[in-house]
Order: sequence, then C-alpha cells, then structure tokens
Amino acid sequence: MSFFKKAIHRRLAVGAAIALPLAALAVPALATHSWGGYHWARTANPFTLKLGDNVDAKWDSYLATTSSDWTSSAVLDTTIVPGLTTGKRCAATAGRVEVCNAPYGNRGWLGIASISLTGTTHITQGTVKLNDSYFDTAQYNTPAWRNVVSCQEVGHTLGLDHQDEVFTNPDLNTCMDYSNNPLPNQHPNAHDYEQLATIYAHLDTSTTIGAATTAAVADVGDSPATWGRPIKFDRQGRPNVYERIDGPGRTTVTHVFWAVGEGPRGR
Repeated sequence: MSFFKKAIHRRLAVGAAIALPLAALAVPALATHSWGGYHWARTANPFTLKLGDNVDAKWDSYLATTSSDWTSSAVLDTTIVPGLTTGKRCAATAGRVEVCNAPYGNRGWLGIASISLTGTTHITQGTVKLNDSYFDTAQYNTPAWRNVVSCQEVGHTLGLDHQDEVFTNPDLNTCMDYSNNPLPNQHPNAHDYEQLATIYAHLDTSTTIGAATTAAVADVGDSPATWGRPIKFDRQGRPNVYERIDGPGRTTVTHVFWAVGEGPRGR
C-alpha cells in the first residue's frame, strides 16, 4: 500500500474510532473475527509491533511478505528486527512477537501462535512457530502453504481469529480462513483490516508494546502437554485453542494450525 493510500486509510480509521458505535454497525458481519477481544495495549494509533526474525533463509521472504501484508492495516505496522531467541525453544520476549522455524516433529501441526495475557485481554508478548518437519515435505514445501501459515499465525498474535472454520465452504481469499486449498488464501483481505480497526478503535492508558517488565512465563513447547487445556475445537473435532494459567492474572493462549487430516500427536 502506498504512503498516500495508507494515510487516507488511517484517516478513515481515526474517524471510525471517534464515532465507534456507528462505525461498529457498519462493519460487515463477516468481519467479526476478533480472537477473544485480545489486543496489545497502546496509547496511540498506528502503533508498531516488532517481529523478531528467528527464521532461516527458507522463511525470510515469507516473513517479509507477512510483515508487509499486516502493515497495510490502518491501525498498526509491523517491523522485522533481529530475533532474541535461538533454536527450537522460541522463547518469548516482552512487548513483541518472536517468529521461529525448526523441525518440531511430526506432531500434527504446521504452525502455532501463542500469546501471553495480563488480565483478560491485553497481549504482552507472542511467539510463532513454523514446523519444518512438514514444510520440508513435498506437500507443504510450496510458497502458498508457507505464506498462508506465516500470515495466519502472525495474524493471531495481532488479535485475529479465523473468518471461517468450515473447510468445505467457499474460500474467502484470506489467510484467516480454514481451507485445504492455500492458493487463494495467502494474504489478508479487507475484512481482516476492518476487524483490526474495530479491535484497536479504543485507546488504552498504558502500553504493552515494547514493555520490558512483563513477568517471565514458561516457554510454549512443541506438544499439547505444554499448551494447557483445550478450550475450543474446530468443526473436525480437533482442539485448536489451548489455555494455560501461568499465575494470578497471567495466561498463555495458543492457536494451532493443524496439517490436513491430522490432529494432536504425542506429549
């Protein structure tokens, strides 16, 4: 998106924030896919969220595409910065999202997105894991699959859920759609940007962006045993959201992108 077009887009978003009740009614029903009301606390829009680059050369261009796609939002920018974690661990860093890839094993999932919360809705840190045990196979080693999983998992760390979770429904041309066909669904669509504008229409009195005082929480591992309890299931009966209580007022929530026809494996 050009600077000029983005400036216009942002002026419209500011206007929507001023007239929130009316604007909320104007958002199409399809764009009601906030993930639990989760959002980064901040005192102004647009805000900039850092994506820590812990991926190797196979993923660099896809992370760049993902960052560019979400930066087209009127209310936020993402910027890629050097990662602060190593290897499979993908430890979280307060105030930003760490993005990692590794051969995490044939555990049924292509990618996971985890966010830590204070209170009930404020995101304090996030991680994205991309599973090379699948992406190194012929079925998933394609630009379309890499784009859709990278885009969707980072989208979750912004506070978005899926627009649709019925795999056999018509494709919505968004990475926030459940589909076995990645080709038309590699990037966000207009409804994703509208939902982000709704999520971030209000301002907070404090910020969790770039904060350095968040209490440390346990790493999110590679299997459901480290993700907590399942709290949501997809239409195929697979748990796709897990919740782990980390302490008083502190929770980690994990969204799972399962491989086609697969589900949880191992511990």
